[in-house]
Order: sequence, then C-alpha cells, then structure tokens
Amino acid sequence: MAVTVKECLELQLVEVEMLLSMFPKKGEITLDEDAVPSVQRYLRNADGALPPQLEYSITVDVGEAKVKVELQVLLPHMYPHVAPQVFARSNALHRQQQLQLNTGLASHISSLDSGELCIYEAVQWVKDNSLPYLENSKISSESASKEVVVKETLHRMWIYSHHIYRQELRKKIFDCAKKLNLTGFCLTGKPGVICVEGLRENCEEFWHVIRYPNWKHISCKHVENIEVEGSIDNLRLFHAFEDLQFQAHGDYGLRNDYHMDLGRFLEFLKQHQSGHIFQILFGVEGKLTDK
Repeated sequence: MAVTVKECLELQLVEVEMLLSMFPKKGEITLDEDAVPSVQRYLRNADGALPPQLEYSITVDVGEAKVKVELQVLLPHMYPHVAPQVFARSNALHRQQQLQLNTGLASHISSLDSGELCIYEAVQWVKDNSLPYLENSKISSESASKEVVVKETLHRMWIYSHHIYRQELRKKIFDCAKKLNLTGFCLTGKPGVICVEGLRENCEEFWHVIRYPNWKHISCKHVENIEVEGSIDNLRLFHAFEDLQFQAHGDYGLRNDYHMDLGRFLEFLKQHQSGHIFQILFGVEGKLTDK
C-alpha cells in the first residue's frame, strides 16, 4: 500500500518529540518555533497547502575535549521513505575533514533501510565517528605552515528563479552571501537570477540556506569549478555581491509586471566574461540590440 505524505509527517513529529526528550538541554536542538505547529495544522486539515519541510539542528559533544559538532537536518515531506538531508559541521574541522566526514555520514545513511526513522542513528554515527576527523584536522593545522603549494578551487553557481520580489528574501540572500564571503550578484524581479562564487562549501551552504525551507520555483542551472595554486580571489569574476535591477517596462508597483530588461542583463554578463551563461539560463542565445 502506498505511503501518504500525512503518514510520513506524523512519523516525523514522533521523531522530533523523541529527539527533544533525548536532548533536553538548551542549545542542543535548534528548531523554529512554528515548525512543529505548521505540520500539526496540516495534519488537522490535509486539504490545505503542504507545510514547510521540517528543518532543525542538533549539537553534540565529541571526545574528551567536548568539541561541538552541529548536525543540520532537513526532512523531505516523504521522509522516512525518502532520505533526509543531513550535514555535519564544526568550527574545529577544516574544509577537507568536514567533506570527508559528511561523505562518510551520507554513506552510512544510504545503507540504512528505507522507511525507518534515522536521525538519531545519524547523530550517534557522528558522535562515534567524528573524532578521527577532528584529530586529522588538528594535525593538518600544525603542518599547514610547511606546505609550499596550496591548491584551492573556485566554485561558481548560477541559480535561476521564476521571480525574486520579497524584501525579506532579498535580505536573506545578501546577508548569507556576505557571511560566507561570496561574490556575485542577485538580479531582482522577473526572472530572478543569482550568481555566487567562492569556496565550494560556502556556495553549497548558501544554496542550502536560501533554497529551504519552501522556495519552490528555483533551480541551480550551472556550476563551474576552477582549481588554482594559491588564492581563489584572482579567479573571481565579481569583486562584491551586487544588487542588479534592470527594469524593462510596466508599473513597477505591480509585482506581476516587474520584468527585467534581459538585453541589459546580457550586456552585464558579457562585461563579466559570462555571456555564454545567458543561453544556459534561458534556453536561447542572447543577442545585443544595436544602439
């Protein structure tokens, strides 16, 4: 018999209640105050719109030094019959160690039986398996000064949305880009386009933060990776995170007619060595009109 979204959400609430009882101390679990009530409201009236996906974080202490590792959790509506999105992070971990830890965590989660609640299992795996990565991180810090050549990879993501209007969403985009030291731009209006460039884990965290919990009409259209010896800053196409608004026509007080001048946008892309991206974003080759 097919499993319904309602049945999955009921199981998710059971799991959250169990986790809250297992991690009762302040700061151990961070959960938006409306997250559970919004699911409960949907379960009382399943004819309405789906609630935002449950999203929370669990902080655990690892090793004798009590190093804190945070587990960020995002549950698809069909979890546990669809795998959860779980990401471990710690200030004590370097980029490579954090990547390795999350690779191991993802492999462990994929080995578990579908249909079974597994967040506590993931927490326990992190507690039992993080210490070697933390020790390797410490060793790599001590030896970093001895390395002559350090290779870095610039990650650049091109993100398309049907539209970007809301001020609170734009604030979230700009605050997150600044926090993660990302350059690029946000084209506000209809359509909406975002480009971010920087370290890979920072770009991926940006994508995670802005996409969830409930931004439906958004997709990452293209990703570029460029490796370089030394700093990635010389590879950046943008020197800041810019706010773009190329208004084309219409009454801009009416949000549904808040269109962008794509000709001016194409010109902007070409000025930043990215004219080829136009076709990737919109499916047509861009052409500048004669002035």
